[in-house]
Amino acid sequence: MRKIIFTAMAIGIMISGYAQAPQLGKASVDEVIKAMTLEEKVDLLVGAERREGDFMNPVIGETMSLVQGAAGTTQPIPRLGIPAVVMADGPAGLRIAPIREGTAETFYCTAFPVATLLAASWNPVLVENVGNAIGNEVLEYGVDILLAPALNIHRNPLCGRNFEYYSEDPLLAGKTAAAFVRGVQSKGVGTSLKHFAANNQETNRGSNDVRITQRALREIYLKGFEIAIREAKPWTVMTSYNKINGVYTSESRELLTTILRDEWEFEGTVMTDWNGGIDAPAQIYAGNDLLMPGIIAQRDNILQAVKTGKLSEKDVDTDVRRILNMILKSPRFKGYQFSNKPDLKAHADLTRASATEGMILLKNNQNALPLKDKNIAVFGITSYEFIAGGTGSGDVNEAYTISLGEGLKNAGFTNNKRVQEIYDKHIAAEDEKNKPDPSNPWAMYMPRIRPAEFIPAVASLNQAAAESNTALITIGRTSGEFSDRKLPDDFNLSTVEQELITNVSKAFHAAGKKVVVILNIGGVIETASWKEQTDAILLAWQPGQEGGNSIADILSGKVNPSGKLPMTFPVNYMDIASSANFPYDAPPPGLSSFMSAQPTEVEKKEPERNIDYTLYEEDVYIGYRYFDTFGKEVSYPFGYGLSYSAFDYSQAKVKKNGANYVVSVVVKNTGKTAGKEVVQLYVSAPDAHIAKELRAYAKTNVLQPGESEEITLSINTADLASFDAVANAWIVAAGDYLFHFAASSADIKSTLKIKVAQKLLTEAHDVLKPQGKIVVLGK
Repeated sequence: MRKIIFTAMAIGIMISGYAQAPQLGKASVDEVIKAMTLEEKVDLLVGAERREGDFMNPVIGETMSLVQGAAGTTQPIPRLGIPAVVMADGPAGLRIAPIREGTAETFYCTAFPVATLLAASWNPVLVENVGNAIGNEVLEYGVDILLAPALNIHRNPLCGRNFEYYSEDPLLAGKTAAAFVRGVQSKGVGTSLKHFAANNQETNRGSNDVRITQRALREIYLKGFEIAIREAKPWTVMTSYNKINGVYTSESRELLTTILRDEWEFEGTVMTDWNGGIDAPAQIYAGNDLLMPGIIAQRDNILQAVKTGKLSEKDVDTDVRRILNMILKSPRFKGYQFSNKPDLKAHADLTRASATEGMILLKNNQNALPLKDKNIAVFGITSYEFIAGGTGSGDVNEAYTISLGEGLKNAGFTNNKRVQEIYDKHIAAEDEKNKPDPSNPWAMYMPRIRPAEFIPAVASLNQAAAESNTALITIGRTSGEFSDRKLPDDFNLSTVEQELITNVSKAFHAAGKKVVVILNIGGVIETASWKEQTDAILLAWQPGQEGGNSIADILSGKVNPSGKLPMTFPVNYMDIASSANFPYDAPPPGLSSFMSAQPTEVEKKEPERNIDYTLYEEDVYIGYRYFDTFGKEVSYPFGYGLSYSAFDYSQAKVKKNGANYVVSVVVKNTGKTAGKEVVQLYVSAPDAHIAKELRAYAKTNVLQPGESEEITLSINTADLASFDAVANAWIVAAGDYLFHFAASSADIKSTLKIKVAQKLLTEAHDVLKPQGKIVVLGK
């Protein structure tokens, strides 16, 4: 009896203790922190996964807690009313488990177009609408924070994750990311801006040291993050795996406190990428508040550092406060009753429309498109094995994907039956040969082996040309995390692909028929060597689950393409300024490529260039900044894209309004088809170190033939600045500036001159300095 009474009393005391302890949301955050034990504080700083610290786990998060298939959760502390919050990928739509044990319900999400396509729309309103829809799925599936968007710069076309990123230009990347964040967070859920910063290669991403000048870092690689943070206020920022000038980003107080918080006034939470960084106490001191997905050793190391005085409990409290403020905003804390029933039908309609807006018409000789006849012959493996999106953390578990063949059929096109049968037979044989190894734990994260491309016999091609009025050839490329792309059979077309284009073009042109190439790709490929053989080229990207319908909408003329390139297509890979400073010839990745940083590092006698460290010797000369400044020929310039219509620019003018320059131009549709145009405003500074830089842009509404619209843009004088590392300041030089209205970086329509009377200087902190001299390009 005594034992029973004692137990009852203990339970009563425990319940009383819970009741008396400050509760998050009822007491102030400071009161809750004061009531926390050191162990509870550290629990909150380390994610709830709590694996043993061997670091040899996949760095794509996956948890079965709360929301199955989500990436991870924070640690709950029930005593203080602190719930766990759930985080899930990703950039092209929510990634959670679609099927779960114990229920017949499904939990599919919408696969939206990859990020690069969204940027190619040059339409922040459309991107915000996509974000809004994804935010709805995040909310209704019980997730609190979406681990997106990703906005690292397209420094080099071979970066394996470029499909998740927006552009080679920081303004376009930052504005696109800001729109996405606004859309998602309008639903009361959070986002995580990633990967902060300079995550521009997958090869040895866990310990690669980016060696870069302060100017290039601030003007190119940090600027997009700054724009998105100032304009959209994301709940969280995710640090990258790499180092910058010798220090891991997640351990860099100069990056996470001095720049992010002191200069940019970011008030949210910073988290690691999954298993990112090495030194947990250093991460906490730096201002990396949350270590995900959580490793037991991290908790132990932080506790030990505080107890020995190597880490101040004040720094721990600062990071805890930021996490608690994040939790207070979350749907889970607010008790939102999620439905598991988002409007997937409406979102499918949106993804179909959004994909068409970012597709780019690269070539259209003699109006080969839109197709006038629906009797076609469809060639290329990818025509039948359509690529909706990338793999890894950027993947989505969608209910279905509309292939190109299905989309064409839905639009009333008829594929040549003989050609269809040839490809069906070949693909069946290839799929049987390429079945994934069920014993390989990485198989689910990697792109599956696709059927090998092949060339139908000449007789078959001639027969198809006699029977069909147009040939469609689809060239495809998968995209994914963990490894970078290569030159052979990837950036460059394979020999078989080249011969396929040549042989099909010969057969159809001999019969007086047209040849259209569709590029179902996630990043830049070489086009200069084969584009002249074709009549039209449509860059369709990886357009999401409705992609087949979206492509058919453009081919049929239902939609007039209005996308513009968010990067430059070079003539050759070696024309790119960063080509020599990228691991384009590195050996195939081993197991270490799938991992984050290791808990201890073995110093090599000779660190390997482009693997252990990468020199950003091209400095600020990325993409069009390089090609335009140094007069290099390109295959397709930045900002380029054709339309089924034509547009005229007129009445350009500028006026000063306080610190802003307000510029405007009238755009008129002079063609015969309704369409949209993207107005791009480039600025040439008086110092002329860079030929010109994008400073603003806008997309017109749909203009009917003969209709005009005045586009007005505003540029703050401070936005004309470049960074001077000697002065540690952003400087707007005095002198004459040229404002160029353009349809692409190579197609200037009108130029205005403005004068800045006196130099404007804005001081910055002298941080993130390179450890040694970097020899950079110069004009």
